[in-house]
Amino acid sequence: MRYLPGVATLALDREACTGCGVCAAVCPHRVFRMADGKASIADLDACMECGACARNCAWGALKVEAGVGCAQAILHGMMTGSAPSCGCASGPASPCCGGPT
Repeated sequence: MRYLPGVATLALDREACTGCGVCAAVCPHRVFRMADGKASIADLDACMECGACARNCAWGALKVEAGVGCAQAILHGMMTGSAPSCGCASGPASPCCGGPT
């Protein structure tokens, strides 16, 4: 499944990464690739911001705002049968709704 391009909050600190591979193992959408003894983000736009990678990284090499942003908007749209909406139309616009970043 593809999400909205260029909006995922996932960030990787490669210097803090020990190359354990846990992030790649727990990621449901194969966002990570292991190479040269470290993790790298292979497909940021596949990230659904579930937070599994960050919660399981014992070294704090991953940051993601789990449960916010476009993943929440898409899941809400899927569950309600409507267009993706994170509720920002009634408040400050967010990047998922075409607002400022």
